[in-house]
Amino acid sequence: MTLRRNFRVDVIRALVLVMVVAGLLAWAKSPLLAAKDATRNGAPDEGISASDAQKYPPTIVFMTDFGVVDDSVALCRGVMYSIMPDVRIVDLTHEVTPFSILDGARFLYGASPYYPAGTVFVVVIDPTVGSTRKAIVARSKRGQYFVLPDNGLLTLVEQRDGIEAVREITNTDWMIGTKLSSTFHGRDIFSPVGAHMARGDNWTKVGPEMAVKDLVRLELKAATLDDRGLSATVIATDGPFGNLVTNVDAEDFLKLGYQRGQEVPVTVGGKEMKMKFVKTFSDVPLGQPLLYIDSRGHIALAVNQNSFSATYGVKPPAELFIPLAK
Repeated sequence: MTLRRNFRVDVIRALVLVMVVAGLLAWAKSPLLAAKDATRNGAPDEGISASDAQKYPPTIVFMTDFGVVDDSVALCRGVMYSIMPDVRIVDLTHEVTPFSILDGARFLYGASPYYPAGTVFVVVIDPTVGSTRKAIVARSKRGQYFVLPDNGLLTLVEQRDGIEAVREITNTDWMIGTKLSSTFHGRDIFSPVGAHMARGDNWTKVGPEMAVKDLVRLELKAATLDDRGLSATVIATDGPFGNLVTNVDAEDFLKLGYQRGQEVPVTVGGKEMKMKFVKTFSDVPLGQPLLYIDSRGHIALAVNQNSFSATYGVKPPAELFIPLAK
């Protein structure tokens, strides 16, 4: 009886030892540990490696001003799936204000930091579709790809991340046939090119290289700090609430020296005013203006339970200036 009991104990110990060794081996081979080792050894952290990327479905982030009342979005998705059936398509939004390149630019600016290197963004806000405007693929210095019309949509992303290379889309093999619609390049050009990019096809085959300096840009003043203060731009209003969205990172604003609860002099859209820098809307009385850091890490202007844009008559784009704290 004692011999049998000892045998069972030995078997259990052996099984536990095997499980521990197997766990240690799996941990040693994990991508997370490999990434930490690479960083420790001075190798750049470039996100998911080519081998690890095979574990995850390629991702296309899709944004348009098409709306969802007809089949336009579904047709574009169908084109992408027909080229790469296992692609993952994330709908950023299809409710961009029609024809608003500025709105498209700021949504792209707001969303792209949350996606890894290698993500393909397909963006169709294209009020001059069928004209001489160019269709392009651009690669940012963060390693993301943007398939879109060259009409200023990349302005804010370029100001923050930088654009490394651009190619004009001319390869008809990457489009839908030769009978292209002159009014639906979202389906016929941008969707198939985006799918080819996500599939890992050589992006240099899309068309000739184009100088980054030749990109079309919106006339938006990038946020700049000098010995006077911070100059920037109001780039949008926050949905139905009328808050003013700016291109000022919280980090840059804090360099001015203001603390929460302090009154901040602001010139916006040519109007001079003062408002408190606070954490949230209810930190000031109803109907009072406030300056706060929004959920995307940018400075915003609001009125507690009212519209700043309507109350003060400020519409984007508008110039913004905040002096150094005294």
